[in-house]
Parts: sequence; structure tokens; C-alpha cells
Amino acid sequence: MSAATEQDAPTQAQRLKAIIGGSTGNLVEWYDWYAYAAFTIYFAPHFFPSEDRTAQLLSAAGIFAVGFLMRPIGAWLMGVYADRHGRKSGLTLSVALMCAGSLLIAVTPGYETIGVAAPLLLVLARLMQGLSIGGEYGASATYLSEMAGKNRRGFFSSFQYVTLIAGQLVAICVLLLLQATLSEAQLDAWGWRIPFFIGGLLAVIVFWLRRGLAETQSFAVAKAQGAPKSGFVELITNHPRETLTVMLLTAGGTIAFYAYSIYMQKFLVITSGLSREVASQINAATLFLFMLLQPVAGALSDRIGRKPLMIGFGVMGVLCTYPIFTTLAVTKDPIVAGLLVMAGLVIVTGYTSINAVVKAELFPAHIRALGVALPYALANTLFGGTAEFVALWFKQAGIEQAFYIYVTVMIAISLTVYVRMRDTAKHSQIQED
Repeated sequence: MSAATEQDAPTQAQRLKAIIGGSTGNLVEWYDWYAYAAFTIYFAPHFFPSEDRTAQLLSAAGIFAVGFLMRPIGAWLMGVYADRHGRKSGLTLSVALMCAGSLLIAVTPGYETIGVAAPLLLVLARLMQGLSIGGEYGASATYLSEMAGKNRRGFFSSFQYVTLIAGQLVAICVLLLLQATLSEAQLDAWGWRIPFFIGGLLAVIVFWLRRGLAETQSFAVAKAQGAPKSGFVELITNHPRETLTVMLLTAGGTIAFYAYSIYMQKFLVITSGLSREVASQINAATLFLFMLLQPVAGALSDRIGRKPLMIGFGVMGVLCTYPIFTTLAVTKDPIVAGLLVMAGLVIVTGYTSINAVVKAELFPAHIRALGVALPYALANTLFGGTAEFVALWFKQAGIEQAFYIYVTVMIAISLTVYVRMRDTAKHSQIQED
């Protein structure tokens, strides 16, 4: 590294400011994304009239999955954009799209008012949000990893999932607050629109916040050196192994995360038989503790490497997923249910806390945002985004336990990748100290 480049390296205070700024935006992005899942139980009847509650949830879950179809497209377009025009530019564009999608859900009339146009507008909103979140992951993962500094890269990059989980947690807390202040009838009628208005307004604030972020040194150096342009052909031609590695290491982790977070709220209601309020409380409490674990595990990876944590997740996930879900299915005690969900989330921490930095460390700077975003988005679309839909489909078919086996098998596939890959902490493509 040249002396000029070293002089351009950010101070620790500048790193911290940038990471806080980037993380705040990430929180709002994921709040908007998860508000849909948190309030599905309330708004599904407005968009999908049916006498069968499972059928309504299945329809809403299908549209949740449709949002994931746009994530690879968003990852491709905005990954290239962030590699060519800067991480800050990519982050700003993604939050603008999320704002538009959230506000569209907030103002869309129900099926009884505009007929089939209601679910179609819901699909459009989710497509916009999917495009946004597809670009957000790659840009934020790259930004946080590049700004963190070599010795604390695992710790600081773990805040991507801290804010991701915090976004989900805020959505659940808004749900709990509305459940406490509004009647069931009010929530069913119009109260479910409130969180989408909140998300849209917060996204406007973050848009202006992100415009003031500093650009990363990695991007500046790659641009100054005239590195090859980021693009799909460049990715699959010169980095096919890394691309496939990201897809396979993501598959098991993302389906486990969505099973224990997004789907779990509904699982506790329709399978365990707990009330919607109790299920929301369990989800909120366990996710809060899960969030606190992320920087602890990230810091641990800076000391012992990334590979041991991923292998730990893989082994424990294979051994414990089926027993946890089968026990949860028959428990009626909220405390026992909470402890079981927490056990699953502790296991998943081995993946969530470090997955962003592992992916970023696999690629050189000129194609890092695209390399992180696109294969991750593809795996997320195939496995994470469809987790809830697949789970509900198995339940409706009367073979719910097949979902537990499915999750276990996907974790086992990812485990084979964790065992065979090099530890990225020791072989990182991020060159800056």
C-alpha cells in the first residue's frame, strides 16, 4: 500500500461514525422489510378473502416470497452500481426504493374496495422492496467490512445483523405497542397500516443521513488503480468458485435464520397453539437476546477465525433442528417455548454474526459489492424467502415434520462448505489495515 493511500485511511473515530451511520440506515431498511411479516396476521384478510386462516397466511407468505424474486435483480443492478459509483451511492438508492414500497402498502385499499387490484398493488410494493433489499445487503456488508479495519472486522461487520435484527425487533415492538393500545377490531380494520407509514417516514430521514456518509478507502483505491469494471460476466468468469461458495454457505444459514425468526411467530400460533400476543412477546424477547449475541460472536471471530464459528453452527444445526421443532410443536408453556427458540437462535449466531464479513473477504474491491450481493440474493430467494411458504405448504399437506428435515438437510449442505473452505480471516481479499 502506498504512502498516499495510508494517509487516506480513516481514523478510528471516522470509522465508528461511518459504521453507525451505515447501520442506522440498515436498521430502517430491515424494519420496513420485516413489518410485512410481523403484521401479516392482521392485513392478510384485507387482501386475500378466505374462510381458511392458513390459506390467507399462505397467500401472504407467497407474496413475501415474491419480494425475494426481485432480490437477485436488485443485488445485480445495485451491486454493480455500488462497485462503479461507490458504496454510499448504492446505500442511498436502496433506501429510497424501500421508502416508496412501504408507503404504497400503507395507502393501498383492501380487496373489498378495489378488488384484484389490491393484491396486485401489494405485489408491486413487495417487488420494490425486494429490489431495494437486494442492493442493500451487498452495499451495507461491503461498506461495514471495508470501514471496520483489519483487527476488528468481524466485530464491526457483525453490526449488519445487529441492525438487521433490530429492524425486525422494532417491527415486533411496534406490533406489541399497537396490540396494547388498539383493540383487536381496530388493528384488523386500519391499525396494521400504521407501521408502514412509520417505515416510509423513517426511510426519508435515512435517505438524507446516507447522503453525508464517507466513501470507503477500498473503493477509492480500486477506482484510482483503474481496476476492471464490475459486472455479471466479470463475476462468473473470474470468480466462479467464490460465487458458488457464497451461495452454498448462505443456503443453510438463511433458511435456519428465517425459520427461527420470521416463521417462528406464526409457528407458535398455528402449531404450538399459543396466542398471537404471547407469540409476539416470545419473538421479541428471543430476538433481542439474539441481537446482543452478534457482536460478541463477531469479536470472537477476530480472535479465533471465522471458520470455527461456521462449523459450530453447521454441526449443532444438523443435530438440534429436528428435536427443537418437534418439541416446540407440542409445548404449551411460553417459557419452555422461549428457551427452545433461543437455543435455535444461539446456534444460528455462528452464521449470522460473521456471514457478511466472510463474503466480503472472498472478493477483491472492484467487484466486492456484486460478489457479496448477487449469490447471497440467489440463495436467499431459493431458501430464505421461501422458508415460510414451504413450511405452511407442508403443514397444509399434513406433513409438517418434513419442513424440519428440509432445514436440517440444507444446514448439512452448508456445513460441507464450511469444512472445506479456507478461513477468510487469514486469507482476506480486503487489503486495508
